[in-house]
Amino acid sequence: MTSSQNTIGLIAGQGDFPKLVLRGAQAAGLRVVVVGLRGNCPDEVREEADVFYSAGVARLGRWIRVLRREGVSRAILAGRVRKSQMLEMPKWRQMLAYLPDWTSIRVWFFRSGDRRNDTLLRAVADEMQAKGVELIDSTAYCADAMASEGRLGRISLTTSQAADVELGWRIAKEMGRLDIGQSVAVKDKDIIAVEAIEGTDAMISRAGSLCRTGGWVLVKVAKPNQDMRFDVPTVGPDTVRKIVDARGSAIVIEAGKTLMLQKEELLELADRHGIAVIGRCDATPGGVKS
Repeated sequence: MTSSQNTIGLIAGQGDFPKLVLRGAQAAGLRVVVVGLRGNCPDEVREEADVFYSAGVARLGRWIRVLRREGVSRAILAGRVRKSQMLEMPKWRQMLAYLPDWTSIRVWFFRSGDRRNDTLLRAVADEMQAKGVELIDSTAYCADAMASEGRLGRISLTTSQAADVELGWRIAKEMGRLDIGQSVAVKDKDIIAVEAIEGTDAMISRAGSLCRTGGWVLVKVAKPNQDMRFDVPTVGPDTVRKIVDARGSAIVIEAGKTLMLQKEELLELADRHGIAVIGRCDATPGGVKS
């Protein structure tokens, strides 16, 4: 039997993050057993996994069973699952669409106090731990993708943008403390939009529709007590494209706590469109290093 020390599990949702984790873990010499969430997992993850299983989003019991069968004692949860899709249907249709197993029903209805991300995901992590699978830091095998501090591209913040960042940072941190969202859009020291269940991309589009003159700043932060096992702030080239379409002017992210997917492409796009990309530490006084 393969040693659990040389094997890690990956529960893969949407986007590039699962690909980054898979390749990073394999580069570290690990055998990666993937549980791909049906309708979410990228094809590349399925093709590159050492071992691949498909499972429904609401089939937590199956996640655990296949991981344990493969000798997995540690796993990473990576990638998006859009909770907003569930709100498009009544609860009885949710049950039919997702067909939750008993483990998921128990966690969803009895173990989690509410439906916010942290509450629900901690309940999932606790259930997995109780069954012998520990969820670990989701960034453990992609440290190179974490944002550093300072100006990350060629464009610096203006004085007015830096002032907007100060306000946006405080508001975004409070939103994170309440586990509502990670991002805010700010212009001229006014909050244009805040993120909730719809996600950052939809919030960016809304900010563009509300601020047609453009020039607003996106501030995206980690929660004050961010659990790095899940819901880690993430930006990528698509974030920049959304900002361009919505006439935003800068992206400020939390250094050491934010993943930059396809970093080179992200920064090249931002430079080309004159968008500042800044990494800021939470304790940075007076804004950011430029």
